[in-house]
Amino acid sequence: MGAVQDKQRRKGRFVPWTLLAMWVAVIALAGPFAGKLGDAEQNRPVDYLPNSADSTQVAKIQDRLPGGESTDLVLVYHRDGGLTGADKATAQRQVDEVAAAHELSARPEAVPSKDGATLMYPVSTTEPGQDEEKQSALVEDVRETVRGSDGLSAEVGGPGGLQADMREVFGSLDGPLLYTTVAVVAVLLIVIYRSPVLWLVPLVTAGVANALAMAVTYGLHEWFGTQVTGQSTGVTNILVFGAGTDYALLLVSRYREELRRIERPYDAMRAAIRGCGPAVLASSGTVAVGLLCLLAADLNSSRGMGPSGTVGVLSALAAMMTLLPALLVLLGRRVFWPLVPAFGSQPKERRSIFAAMGGSAGRRPLTVLGVGALLLGALALGTLNLSGSLKNEDSFTETPESISATETLATAFPERGSQPIELVVPTAKADSALRAVRGTEGVAQAERGRSGEGWTEIAVIADAPPESAAETATIEALRTTVDEGYVGGPSAQLIDLKDTNASDRMIVIPLVLGAVLLILVVLLRSLVAPLILVAAVVAVWGAALGIGGLVFEPVFGFAGNDPALPLLSFVFLVALGVDYGIFLMHRMREESLSGLEPAPAALKALRTTGGVIASAGLVLAATFSVLINMPLVSLVEMGFVIAVGVLLDTFLVRTYLVTSASVALKRKVWWPGPLSKAPAPVEAPREREPAGVA
Repeated sequence: MGAVQDKQRRKGRFVPWTLLAMWVAVIALAGPFAGKLGDAEQNRPVDYLPNSADSTQVAKIQDRLPGGESTDLVLVYHRDGGLTGADKATAQRQVDEVAAAHELSARPEAVPSKDGATLMYPVSTTEPGQDEEKQSALVEDVRETVRGSDGLSAEVGGPGGLQADMREVFGSLDGPLLYTTVAVVAVLLIVIYRSPVLWLVPLVTAGVANALAMAVTYGLHEWFGTQVTGQSTGVTNILVFGAGTDYALLLVSRYREELRRIERPYDAMRAAIRGCGPAVLASSGTVAVGLLCLLAADLNSSRGMGPSGTVGVLSALAAMMTLLPALLVLLGRRVFWPLVPAFGSQPKERRSIFAAMGGSAGRRPLTVLGVGALLLGALALGTLNLSGSLKNEDSFTETPESISATETLATAFPERGSQPIELVVPTAKADSALRAVRGTEGVAQAERGRSGEGWTEIAVIADAPPESAAETATIEALRTTVDEGYVGGPSAQLIDLKDTNASDRMIVIPLVLGAVLLILVVLLRSLVAPLILVAAVVAVWGAALGIGGLVFEPVFGFAGNDPALPLLSFVFLVALGVDYGIFLMHRMREESLSGLEPAPAALKALRTTGGVIASAGLVLAATFSVLINMPLVSLVEMGFVIAVGVLLDTFLVRTYLVTSASVALKRKVWWPGPLSKAPAPVEAPREREPAGVA
């Protein structure tokens, strides 16, 4: 017996140190590659576009034309009340300086507005090619030259200016987003653990997991060409810290329980991992599989988020199930100071809020279930107030120079477009295509551009403002007219984004639902319980989107919603929301296997896991709410919807609706598994008759 104990004691010292050494080696190898991920980000419009769309083909063909991708700018000069002669001279001098400093495709010609208050100079160059840094440097150099004074405003807009502003925003996200996320998680962990040391252990572990995720994502980009964008990198950082901290909360909570029953920390950690490990594995597997379903999307930005998000979740899982236990065991019980769980002690019996919630759900389960369902349904009606797809000019929370220039042009030239519709047609048919384009209704101007690689550009100006219904009709008409070419440009890209997101939803959403349902069936050995959980998270998604519809325009002042919002919010809310259902249902199943009837098992599961689920929900909601402070409307909307959805899921659906449904259904919740059948009655042994009695 003593030899066995000595062996266990040596193992308890050896395994944690081995795991720690392994992670030190992993970070030493991964660190240099993690630092290169920012250089791999691709934030051009074509990097977000759908693969099969016309606008994507236009961008790809333009990359192959002489000089590569063109940078198209619009220089805008404006003075309220009308431009003076000195203003026009200043504008011409600055335009000449731009032409002298850069290789322009043609000499810029002034286009005056009818009221004489605005001058527009279209500028196009292939000088920087496809190099994003050179494109941004070119725009910055032009902006240094084009300057107003004394009431004369001078702005640089156009597609090239918009792309430069977009790249600047995405380039500024990584640092602030990561630091803010770390700070939010740190504060919440300090409040939850009430310990000066314990909070640091899961936070450091999450940081290690994030570095590993960045390195692996960079490797996938280099080896397999996986798409990496500023959006996917930012969301993955949040996912690693949010989901990773959730797993840590569950493990640490169970570890604290086991330390009261088991003397040695190593043995207590083994028991904790055995107890909560299946739930954490199923939870992370659900999120990973849900995100991988995004690979079926046609939209580049959505499809690229699948692998990077999956890598983030699996990195968080690996770190929280190996590095975190090793650190906790090595630090011993003292890591919980001042609330150290002593061996053999009992936690203080307190009437928790979750016991009260469970009591109300247990007394009137059908009433609670009905009221909750009606509330979620009413909130979901807010989706009817979602105000349509965002225009480029409405994509920022603050107004950059390119958007300000667009607004000035829209006021000055209401009768025509201020940005080109870009066509590419086979060179052999360029002349006939140009004649057909000029004869298309809604076309104000069409000019032949570059030729090469068997293709020719045609730049079209519509007689309607950019991204208006009339311009959209013109683009659709051109796509009908130019049957052997492609129609692109900023406005066409928005049309393709909207259409592709709609078709992606029809493919990805059923895949996510099917994958998540399958994992839950395997984990819970039931069909009914998984259906309850899936129905609950879908209801949460609808309610969260509905709340977004009620506040985006009236409160935030947004003029539309990102076309990708419904799909991405669905994937994240379903995959992450099921996490909490797994934590609750797995504990409920554990209690049922120990002999409790379904109703008491459901209430005990809520009582024991309610606190950790609430803490995990608060952490996850807080991490996604970091996106609300970002300068892009699409990120603000996604962060808001996911944060609200997680809170609804944590404090309404898990605590009330899932518990009420489980109490109401009793053993049927585990149908058709073994737990759905009542245990066979145990017959009492019959008493023997005394010997000699007839």
